[in-house]
Amino acid sequence: MPLASAAGLGHLRRMTDFQTQAKAAEAAMREVFPPTPLQRNVLLSDRFEADIYLKREDLSPVRSYKIRGALNAMRKQTKRDLFVCASAGNHAQGMAYMCREMGKRGVIFMPVTTPQQKIQKTRMFGGDNIEIHLVGDYFDDTLAAAQKWCVQQGGYFLSPFDDEDVIEGQASIAVEIKEQLGRAPDYVILPVGGGGMSSGVFSYFGDQSHSLFVEPAGGACLRAALDAGKPVALDQVDTFVDGAAVGKIGQKTFERLKHVASPDVLTIDEDRVCRTIVEMLNVEGIVLEPAGALALEALYDVRSWVRGKTVVCLSSGGNFDFERLPEVKERAQRYAGLQKYFILRVPQRPGALRDFLGLLGPDDNITRFEYMKKSARNFGSVLIGIETSQPENFGSLFSRLEQAGMAFTDITTDETLAQFVI
Repeated sequence: MPLASAAGLGHLRRMTDFQTQAKAAEAAMREVFPPTPLQRNVLLSDRFEADIYLKREDLSPVRSYKIRGALNAMRKQTKRDLFVCASAGNHAQGMAYMCREMGKRGVIFMPVTTPQQKIQKTRMFGGDNIEIHLVGDYFDDTLAAAQKWCVQQGGYFLSPFDDEDVIEGQASIAVEIKEQLGRAPDYVILPVGGGGMSSGVFSYFGDQSHSLFVEPAGGACLRAALDAGKPVALDQVDTFVDGAAVGKIGQKTFERLKHVASPDVLTIDEDRVCRTIVEMLNVEGIVLEPAGALALEALYDVRSWVRGKTVVCLSSGGNFDFERLPEVKERAQRYAGLQKYFILRVPQRPGALRDFLGLLGPDDNITRFEYMKKSARNFGSVLIGIETSQPENFGSLFSRLEQAGMAFTDITTDETLAQFVI
């Protein structure tokens, strides 16, 4: 037999074995929770002239797909009584839920900086079966402490993504999609963090579907790995899209994704994700966390590809802290060009503020007004936040300010300066 044919048969056999294992994992899920819905979304279907379906992983028992990997990995370790993980979010909640479901002991390490809301939800899911250790200001410190403790205590360390059993469990999503749709979709759009779910679904569908992968701009670890030919650590990670903000893709997950074509990996700016979060909440009543909105937002980038096709977008999670909503709304408006911040140099004389207010248009609304300091005896610096109805209104406003001789500096996109003053 030619070597090429032997290699092809070997690949086919491995794929068939993986599909069989994923189906077994999906069957095991039914003892714990029903399939998550696959829903055709009329708003997105009409907008992009395609049949757009949302795979609602935000409606799982822990409001994310992470329960799948935890369930599958733990069911294969029935002789183990102690499970350990490091996580500040969905992975912790998935393992906690399964510890209580299976009567196992779980120890979860979280950074000291983890919000109380996440800690409380993890405790709620795990009950008396888990304990939480708050260690380290940064996740790398937390992870190191968890792994060291696990070795000392003889526990089973449950990786959030770089584990074959976890990958296999996440692939149960693809099993459900095919059963619910009656076939594989033309396109499946997958958010990428460490790669557990995306590599699992991609491996299950193979050539049956065209898989697209979406990363946040501040955590594009798959693209970095593809460029380098191996997993590499990012120099810096923006944690806003916390469910997908991973500094280095997994070794096992990259092994499954290393041949992905570069055009199939999309990078989405964090502010753009906020646009979809706000729209889905306001229009559809769907609560998505930032990572859960990535696949939906990516539709704008592949509009011409998906027209007339059947597309499944993974809404990977809905663990959204509503205390973040003002920031999300502001970032969405900033991306849309409807919100700007600038520093205005104002003469220190009676009537100067009135002169400025007279330059505002009928749709310009002041959302922030704060004297920063007096830069000279006759002038002061003011931080101004303006919200308007149309992006072009800012061009007109800035022209009026210049004609009036009022100096200003637009700091909306200056991330370093904005961190200190906005």
